[in-house]
Amino acid sequence: MRAERLLAVVMLLKTHGRMTAAQLAAELDVSERTVLRDIDALSVSGIPVYAERGRHGGFALVPGYRTDLTGLTPTEAASLLAGGSRLHSPELASAMRKVAAAIPDAYRPDAMRAATRVLVRPEGFVRAPESLDALGPVQQAVFDGRRIRMRYRKPGADAASERTVDPVGLVVAGDVWYLVANSAGAERMYRVSRMSDVEVLDERAEREDDVDLDAIWERRRTDFRAAFEQVSVRVMCADGRSLSAVRAKAYSTVVHEVAGDGTVLATATFVGERHAINVLWSAEFDVEVLEPAKIRDALLDRARRIIRTYGGEPLERGAESRER
Repeated sequence: MRAERLLAVVMLLKTHGRMTAAQLAAELDVSERTVLRDIDALSVSGIPVYAERGRHGGFALVPGYRTDLTGLTPTEAASLLAGGSRLHSPELASAMRKVAAAIPDAYRPDAMRAATRVLVRPEGFVRAPESLDALGPVQQAVFDGRRIRMRYRKPGADAASERTVDPVGLVVAGDVWYLVANSAGAERMYRVSRMSDVEVLDERAEREDDVDLDAIWERRRTDFRAAFEQVSVRVMCADGRSLSAVRAKAYSTVVHEVAGDGTVLATATFVGERHAINVLWSAEFDVEVLEPAKIRDALLDRARRIIRTYGGEPLERGAESRER
């Protein structure tokens, strides 16, 4: 533990140039007395750290002391530091200190400045991030090659069931974490947010020594999409903004015509009818489905059921079109 803290002191001084004992203590969550002992230990071990007295004094490393990461470009350095805003943990904070300290002196100011201009967060304004309470033990099991026992709740299930699986690797897709694992001789994927009561067992996981997670992910993704029949829907969007809303959720979108009044004629392709209906329903009055008729009918039927639920009169079939 102390060795890690000593390294953290070096990295902080390398990054910030000069820091007081109080600043170091706050960063490391220790007392100033502990910091002073650590500084003495670093000096004894040969690390060129020195003290400057006075109002603007503090501790610093001898200029030119280097811990550079060979070949790290300014863009790579900025990307690493900006990406660190995605997840928050003591381990990540420690890693980012090491990265920042190892950036060549000529690149560090620009990299640090760029990193303050980018924030990557898994949650949006409304939707809360998925629970990752199970990620810690799952990740440890993946790294250690250990079997795990857990409870897993399938989509739509009322209760979770117990599973024993052999972890292969972790995949982050968008803001969702998945565990790739072997279960009963078959390769499966489990959403980490649906896991609970994870127990890392002493048994070794039965898995191959080498793994290509990218290939596994692409195969699973392709198989998932192939299980649904793609549906192409011809739509009239009220404006470019409503087109963007559809495009963001559709599998693909092709624009055919932009009229003088701003309306956009396009064809959006979805992964199955349910996907199409849900996306187009959320567009409300800004997107009109022209064809196929089965999607129009499904949306109209949903509207009728909503009206019945809230006590209104169901729409007549002759009132399917609306004024634009």
